Amino acid sequence: MSEEIKSPTFPESVADGTIANWVKKEGEAVSQDEVIAEIETDKVVLEVLAPSDGKISKIHKNEGDTVLSAELIGEFISGDSEELKTQTVEEEKPKEITTDLESSQDLVDKKSGPAAKRIIEEKELNPSEIQGSGKDGRITKADVISHVEKDPVIEESVKKTNVDLDRETKRVPMTRLRSTIAKRLVEVQQETAMLTTFNEVDMKPIKDIRSKYGDDFLKEHGVKLGFMGFFVAASVNALEKFPQVNASIDGTDIVYHGYKDIGVAVSTDRGLVVPVIKDADIKSISEIEKSISDYAEKARDGKLSIEEIQGGTFTVSNGGIFGSLLSTPILNAPQTAILGMHKIEDRPVVVDGEIVVRPMMYLAMSYDHRMLDGKEAVSFLVSIKEQLENPEKLLLNL
Repeated sequence: MSEEIKSPTFPESVADGTIANWVKKEGEAVSQDEVIAEIETDKVVLEVLAPSDGKISKIHKNEGDTVLSAELIGEFISGDSEELKTQTVEEEKPKEITTDLESSQDLVDKKSGPAAKRIIEEKELNPSEIQGSGKDGRITKADVISHVEKDPVIEESVKKTNVDLDRETKRVPMTRLRSTIAKRLVEVQQETAMLTTFNEVDMKPIKDIRSKYGDDFLKEHGVKLGFMGFFVAASVNALEKFPQVNASIDGTDIVYHGYKDIGVAVSTDRGLVVPVIKDADIKSISEIEKSISDYAEKARDGKLSIEEIQGGTFTVSNGGIFGSLLSTPILNAPQTAILGMHKIEDRPVVVDGEIVVRPMMYLAMSYDHRMLDGKEAVSFLVSIKEQLENPEKLLLNL
């Protein structure tokens, strides 16, 4: 007896989704709790699991189709998975197909290479009149050109077309996540007065701490001591001094948030996602690092939940891991500001009147000029710089 396969129940903030992939195909046997399909929403990818051992008997929604919350997407037959797999193998045995006559289109498809097929279709040639020199009588591009050379009327047009015959293109629809990212980025550019201020920070003090205490930190907390934890902690302290950076605009109102939820931009194969460290202001650096590590792993595996990427009052993005030396981050609306980290590079700088080589990083802070003036934005960024260059200030909340 068939059972229904339904899409997951979506959160209120998600209206619908798209079938991104059927991991298991129609007629294929599956085991209980095995992933059989993936549904992509505007924010995350949701998995559809097999309710029990059995076989997918029918697929109602194909890849690319839009589905609603808890909508029927397929049917399922329960049963012993090994027995059903045996049945599936029997059903998939190739059957002999015989035909007495083949149409011209069949000849084009079966006996012509891609380039030859294209010329035949464009010039409306009869493939049965073309003698193939390839294996098993396969028609090659040279055969087609040799054939049309007999007709001077079409010879010249074929030569012109021949230039692009072997250049292929592939057109695929945007994924829902990529489309949402594109839409939101354009909206930010159009609806905010975005401006970016830059500074640089000497990362030697932080690198020295990581070098001295990194192994002890890993043994004690089970997670590596990275750079992001310091930047999130420094951002939290700076937000205490400049609460307007932690605010957002809602229509004609300014909303001041009494909490500090820091978004950390993570790049995945499907696109950029921003999981949020809730209440980062009451977390230690070790707790922040654990949250970042967990989110990064979930993001790579497509396991982030809607709740984990919603909200956020400020965002930190690290383009330096990809080698970016300097960039202009785009606001994560409706937030007021975003901090961009970049590649650490040894550069000559002047310290106490002497030229020395230090590991320097450019910082970029994009902000909504409707909410922040230049003085506030620059002061906020300088506060982060000072904390990182003087870790005692960071630890003492100064």
